[in-house]
Amino acid sequence: MQRKKAFIVPVTLFFLAFYFVLPILAAYSEVLKGEAFFHITWAWVYSLLQFAVVWIGGIVYIKKAAKYDKMSKQILNKYEKELGE
Repeated sequence: MQRKKAFIVPVTLFFLAFYFVLPILAAYSEVLKGEAFFHITWAWVYSLLQFAVVWIGGIVYIKKAAKYDKMSKQILNKYEKELGE
């Protein structure tokens, strides 16, 4: 559980910060109004990056969750053998 928490808590905080920064920057600063490239503003770039972050985060979580499931299965098997069930 400690390893799982050590992964989930920082990643969750990163995602929350990443998503709440967009409306804050859009409402209270001029940073996102500048042109990035090809007449596309930084607001569009940041918004599209959010889709990429969701997909990458989902893939990473799926791979990590498989490892955590494997670890928990090993722990359960160990204690079932010790308890004789």
